[in-house]
Amino acid sequence: MSGGLVLYDVPGPRARRRQVILAIVVGLAAAGLIALVLHRLNAQGQFEAKLWDPLVNPSDKNFAAVWGLIGDGFVNTMKAAALAIAFSLSLGTVIGVARLMLGRWTRIPLVGFIELFRGLPVVISIFFASRVLPDLGVDLSGWPGGEGLWFVVIGLTAYNSVILAEILRSGVNALPKGQSEAAVAIGLSRLQTMGIILLPQAVRIMLPALISQLVVILKDTSLAAVLGVYPEMLNAAKYIYLNLDNPIQALFVVGTIFVVINFALSKLAGWVERRLSRSKRSPGQDTDDEVRYITDTAELAQ
Repeated sequence: MSGGLVLYDVPGPRARRRQVILAIVVGLAAAGLIALVLHRLNAQGQFEAKLWDPLVNPSDKNFAAVWGLIGDGFVNTMKAAALAIAFSLSLGTVIGVARLMLGRWTRIPLVGFIELFRGLPVVISIFFASRVLPDLGVDLSGWPGGEGLWFVVIGLTAYNSVILAEILRSGVNALPKGQSEAAVAIGLSRLQTMGIILLPQAVRIMLPALISQLVVILKDTSLAAVLGVYPEMLNAAKYIYLNLDNPIQALFVVGTIFVVINFALSKLAGWVERRLSRSKRSPGQDTDDEVRYITDTAELAQ
């Protein structure tokens, strides 16, 4: 067969024509829906200047105060996201490595821990941290940033660390088994094999998935606004529209900021994935490089 591998039937002229017609119909329906929404918003006065000026007009008396609140919320959002990402990556790596290295029976409690927090909604994890920890006598009010910050970080870390652990575990399991055997054969311990041979390669393989999960962590910081435990960006928007009576406008601006940040991170994940795809080489060459890599790494470790 001369052509490339085809996993589906190539559509003929009639099928392509139907696809074009369907795309046009869907596009017109979407345009009509958007026009209807805009018309209803306009009828309710949602495009009046008094609602938008505090957000877009620098000469408005509330402009500086509004963007001061949004700026503080942005900083708090980035702070919570950065801490949650750092702790989730660290704890996730420990959990993932432990699950890979522990025996069948000794890892049962760890698997139970992973399944518990993976099945819990993130908002419940944050709520648990903010309500249960104080009842247990855990006082975080003296910690840098205040207790609200750490409630969010603990809740996000509890959920995302187990997700990242499973991503790393999948990356390690995707590597050729011969690498572990070769590393042990030249004198590396299991921990050395995991730390300097397998884990770096697993991170490289799963980097797009890891970055995508970091995007999720950033978005999940907004759940703090539901509980009112931390003044992040969505909470700032809530404070703005409660005082200026412009919820659609305030949420639109804050939502746009989230979209821009997450779009940039998603583009970064796509760029990393393309770079990694271009760096793949032939199987024979990969095998030679694997042997050389393991040997060189073992010499450095000894």
